This record gives sequence, C-alpha cells and structure tokens, in this order.
Amino acid sequence: MPARPPRLKQRRDFQRVAGKGQRAARPGLVLQALPVPGQHLRVGFTATKKIGNAVVRNRTKRRLREAARLMLGGGDLQGFDLVLIGREATAGRPWQILLGDLRGALKQAGVTP
Repeated sequence: MPARPPRLKQRRDFQRVAGKGQRAARPGLVLQALPVPGQHLRVGFTATKKIGNAVVRNRTKRRLREAARLMLGGGDLQGFDLVLIGREATAGRPWQILLGDLRGALKQAGVTP
C-alpha cells in the first residue's frame, strides 16, 4: 500500500509553485508543478469556493489526496513540489477517469516521462 507523499502546507509554498511552476489543466483537476532539485516530492491540495460548499470542497480534496497517494506514494519521484487544484467536475468524476486526468497532467507538466 503506497504511503502518503509529504504535504505542502504553507501559503508561501503554494504561491511559489503557482508563480514559477508549470501548469497542466485537465477536466478533473489542475496541476501546478515546480522542480526543486535535491528535495523530496511534496504535494499540496486546494479547492476554491467557486466549486461549491464545504461538503463538495472536502470531497474534492479527499479524492485528490487519494489519487495522489496511489500515483505518487511509491517514493520513486523526487525533486518536485506539486499543487493539485480541484475543479467542479472533480467530486463527481468517475474514479478511473480522474486517475487518467492526473496521469495526463503529470506527463504534460514534465513530472513523469
């Protein structure tokens, strides 16, 4: 069972990734990725009030956390700070399609070959 990747929690880290990182948008999520050589992979999650009330935002973030754990929790990926941003479709998107969105966004942002 893959472990959870370490988290981004501070606002300045989210802003640094948003300002300097690569961006990849998919129907189910938006990925921002910033290479950080010599560091472990860290992942942050966010969902804005535009997508719905607290219940919808929390469901969205739970789904993104689980997708990240499954795809990135193996520990083989190093040197990136990632931010996963939920969209309106994230909470209701079929699970396999959401995983495909994350896989495609990682590839587009240059995180995985």
